[in-house]
Amino acid sequence: MKAKDCFELAAEQARKATCKRARCGSVIITDDTHEVIGVGHNGPPLGDESQRTCEAEWDLGIKPKYDKTCCIHAEWRAIFDVLKTNADKISRATLWFMRVDENGEWTDAGEPFCTVCSRLALESGLANFALWVDGKPKIYTTADYNKASYAYYKKA
Repeated sequence: MKAKDCFELAAEQARKATCKRARCGSVIITDDTHEVIGVGHNGPPLGDESQRTCEAEWDLGIKPKYDKTCCIHAEWRAIFDVLKTNADKISRATLWFMRVDENGEWTDAGEPFCTVCSRLALESGLANFALWVDGKPKIYTTADYNKASYAYYKKA
């Protein structure tokens, strides 16, 4: 399976997103057999609209942008999906992340910055994390993705 195919599967998930701040999707695919073992898109917990709180005014202070949403991140959902049914395969799999715009078109992911996602990916045993950056795949080991996420916030 080609990288673009993996990112398109993640984009299909992103098009299902119900988050009002960003439309993101993730798929987790085994590196050896190319089996999709986990999927996720961002939206309220359990897809329950009564759990949506994004219209409320919250003083979340210094929390980073990625943690100011009420939604479950696409990456979390995909990892939870794998852990429920295919936990034994996660150590030989890559999470492919994609963000789409309001027209469903691919957008650049930028550099890693979500330390919540990077820590969860590392703790789950996931092997790799793939982003679409500057029109091409950028694939990190999960440990390198975690380091890069923290480096994003490092004060000069």
